[in-house]
Amino acid sequence: MLNRRKFITQSALTAGALLLSRQTFAGDEPEALQKLTILHTNDVHSRLEPFPMDGSRNQGLGGVAARAELIAAIRQQEEHVLLLDAGDIFQGTPFFNLYKGEPEMKAMAAMNYDAATMGNHDFDAGLENFATQLQHGKFPLLLCNYDFTNTPMEMKAVPYTIFNKGKLKIGVTGVGIEMKGLVPDRLAGNTLYLDPVQKLNETAALLKKDKGCDMVICLSHLGYKYDGNKVSDQTLAKETAYVDLIIGGHTHTFLDAPVALKNKLGADVLVNQVGWAGINLGRLDFEFTRSKKKNLAKSHSVIIGKKTSE
Repeated sequence: MLNRRKFITQSALTAGALLLSRQTFAGDEPEALQKLTILHTNDVHSRLEPFPMDGSRNQGLGGVAARAELIAAIRQQEEHVLLLDAGDIFQGTPFFNLYKGEPEMKAMAAMNYDAATMGNHDFDAGLENFATQLQHGKFPLLLCNYDFTNTPMEMKAVPYTIFNKGKLKIGVTGVGIEMKGLVPDRLAGNTLYLDPVQKLNETAALLKKDKGCDMVICLSHLGYKYDGNKVSDQTLAKETAYVDLIIGGHTHTFLDAPVALKNKLGADVLVNQVGWAGINLGRLDFEFTRSKKKNLAKSHSVIIGKKTSE
């Protein structure tokens, strides 16, 4: 009997030690990661076909067929993907002159773009045309600093949208450039341009603090940087709070990697832009810990229509 009792006691102690050991090891395990892949374009300018094989620097590059194939392959590899565009979808090839943006929008819909913002050249055939063509895109148009009241674009744009990716909430907004000097008054109509810094601050605070977003992305068509006082993506990064990533356009800037700048709170804001004409597809791979802290694991600028190594 004593041997049996001793055996039971020792067995209970051993089981308890194993359970405690497992709990200790489980607590020491790294926090679970969730990945988010952000793909982005800007200033595609109606470039539906690759550049012609004419000996020029960009020959054979670009084109929606190669871009669509690459995007589809990435979506097969990654569970959580966002595909975004930072404006100037229109103008630059005969496709726009003939069809006023319909094939560009249909191509983006076929690639399942999640959201876009508006560039100055998207006004080029007028607001009524843009509103008409937008229905072919089937993605939200994001602008928090344009007031389209009493224009054909009224109720066609929204200040932000929120995407649920796994356990993450990703808030996306957009800002447009000042139209004066870039867009003729007859094309801008009654559109009101509002201060992008102020409106972005308001929208980003709403998304991060009130809506509980784990990440806030701004699609900007302001331009990367300027020598004067003109508002740029660098201005946005430094003068706003609660924005994590700015995907830019307008200046056709080819960045080899995202640039990190400090915001008003001293936190990092990443700024990226991938040139023009659909030559590059930007790719940013983020990893989030269980506590929703994020880091940029990898960044790529993938050339379309030409094989590259990572």
